[in-house]
Amino acid sequence: MMKLRHLASSSLSALALSACAVGPDYVPSTPNPASSAPLLSADDPAFAPDPLPADWWRLYNDPVLDQLVQDALAANTDMRQALARIDRARAGLRGARSDRLPQSEIGAGATYNRLPEQQLPAGLDREAWNYDAGIDIAYEVDLFGRVGRGVEAARADLAASEADADAIRVMVVADTTRAYADAASGAERLRVAHEIVDLLDESLELTRKRHKAGLEHGLAVARIATLRDQRAAEIPALEAQRRVALFRLATLTGRAPAELPPIAGERSMVLEIEQPLPVGDGAQLLARRPDVRAAERRLAADTARIGVATADLYPRITLGGAIGSTGPDLGDIFTSGPLRWVLGPLLSWTFPNQEPIRARIDAAEADASGSLAAFDGTVLTALEEAETALTNYAAAIQRRRALQSASEQADKAARILRAQQREGAVNSLDRLDAERTLAEARAQLAAQDATVSRAQIDVFRALGGGWSQG
Repeated sequence: MMKLRHLASSSLSALALSACAVGPDYVPSTPNPASSAPLLSADDPAFAPDPLPADWWRLYNDPVLDQLVQDALAANTDMRQALARIDRARAGLRGARSDRLPQSEIGAGATYNRLPEQQLPAGLDREAWNYDAGIDIAYEVDLFGRVGRGVEAARADLAASEADADAIRVMVVADTTRAYADAASGAERLRVAHEIVDLLDESLELTRKRHKAGLEHGLAVARIATLRDQRAAEIPALEAQRRVALFRLATLTGRAPAELPPIAGERSMVLEIEQPLPVGDGAQLLARRPDVRAAERRLAADTARIGVATADLYPRITLGGAIGSTGPDLGDIFTSGPLRWVLGPLLSWTFPNQEPIRARIDAAEADASGSLAAFDGTVLTALEEAETALTNYAAAIQRRRALQSASEQADKAARILRAQQREGAVNSLDRLDAERTLAEARAQLAAQDATVSRAQIDVFRALGGGWSQG
């Protein structure tokens, strides 16, 4: 037995030293150098070259938002699904690693036999029970890397699942922030809408007084009243939009709408960072983007699976042994029953028909080629989304500046015409045009504030948000 153990140990050592993994070794794909350059749209004053912090939502300095994001990351149903997929991938890796360990099997059985007279040994009954028990142990020598490549693929699958979960985190945080921002913007737009209606009420009251005094026609009263009612009719829709944003916020944080804390809807000012946004460069973008990391890990997994398929072209060697006992009585197998054992290598090789194996290799290579194309496409999409988000945000800022100027000028013109109307220097049509222009300018500015807030969040989403593992 000592000699057998020594022989087995020596064989394992020799095979381990001579083992080599077949199939291509994975080399991380390197994006085009232009992908790592500064982002083209980041030269606007609205942006800064500083790296984006992982917890970018804290730049808003809003404790309510911080708590809502924390709640969403803990309770969001999409996040729970992503974590479950990580657990599944982790189990797959554990299973792949277990192939490196010896496999054992315990068996036991009992049979009732009837032997022919000519085969019956002297002194034994022709009919008798026969008991058997034993243990088999087998260990696959990973001579050509089938098991190792499988572990490599499973490890990459796990990393891809973790990157997918990071992508879900980015989405959840961005959607939660946006829902909170939409509710805040909705409250501000409601405030502006009520202010516009109040101003038109004042104009309508003045015009009615002048009409009673014979200084205005009834048509002027009707026109001012029409404009006032048109603006008042917009308020219910704005209120509905705000409530919808709060319902979405409740779902994102894992709550029923009635369970959302009232403080989540108390903000009445637009959510916005007034300082230049930190955006970094292309290299930092690709390191942050979870979808890029997930695509790269899937490429690594599919490359490893080429080796798994290729290993089937070569012999599969298993070292194994068995020990057991057989006897006519149950107690005999543990005491005086005859002991049997066997130790030796087992060679398994599909030959000469290797066409099914080569077909699997071709399929694995096609999968790897597809994953490489997917990785390249993900990189390009990441750059496109980042550039688009930066461009839209810069344009939104510029449009808001123009609308701010227009609103200020419209307010100035309306105040002048109100004073002149009181003195009888202008007619009601001029006043009506001024009020309509002011109402439109202020409503557009409030809507643009909401657009800027959403565009800002889109920038953070496109940049990858955080959880960088680079």
